[in-house]
This record gives sequence, structure tokens and C-alpha cells, in this order.
Amino acid sequence: MLRKIKDVVVDGTTDPMLKAKAIFYNPNNIKMNLKRINVDVYVNGKKVANVNQKMKLLIPAKGEFTIPLEVKLAMKELGLMDTLLGFLGGKKFNVEYKGSIRVNYNGLPIRVPVHYKDEIRVRF
Repeated sequence: MLRKIKDVVVDGTTDPMLKAKAIFYNPNNIKMNLKRINVDVYVNGKKVANVNQKMKLLIPAKGEFTIPLEVKLAMKELGLMDTLLGFLGGKKFNVEYKGSIRVNYNGLPIRVPVHYKDEIRVRF
């Protein structure tokens, strides 16, 4: 279960990147292995990125775990001029993460849905 996204940083260089840490919680009494994350990132309702990574991460029983996210943003989807003006002015953006993670328990694949919304203010 996705608890929160923290430490969100937007690198506005020539290849704009969104970097963040996704904090998940495993409420089960069993350890699992994280195999894949497949999450779409939306900013103000427009899809700007997709995180599709294979992973090998042990998920603790009844505990939190962190997945680092680093995604290239599709600035043309947001409108370059509006985005730059928003960044410079400290505009608030609604960010939504939708998709799933795939975990394995004793060789059995389990798909866990992800849906999280947040509002971030970007300043340079």
C-alpha cells in the first residue's frame, strides 16, 4: 500500500526529471519480493511520465519500504511555456500516480494497485 510520496524534486534542465521517494507499507505478516513497478505520473490531469522498472527488493513483513523514483517528464504534454512560468512563479501542481506494483510470494505473482494524489509547489 502506497503511504506517501516524499522528497519530490523537479530538475528543470534540458531533460526535465521528477525525482521522489515512494513510501509503501506491507500490512501482511509475510515477507515478499518486489519484482516490478509500473506507474503513470499525471500532472494537472495530463500524463507526463511512466515508471516501468524491474526490481529486486525484499519487502519486510509489517513494515515500510522505500522505492526511489526517477522519471523523465514529457514537458510537451504540459505545455512548455505554462510549465516554465509555473516553475518560476512557484505554482502548485496536482500530481497523481496510478498503476501497480508486482510482488512475489513463494513464487506466486501478486499485482497491487497504486493510486496516490498530492499537490506540490515547485520553486527554483
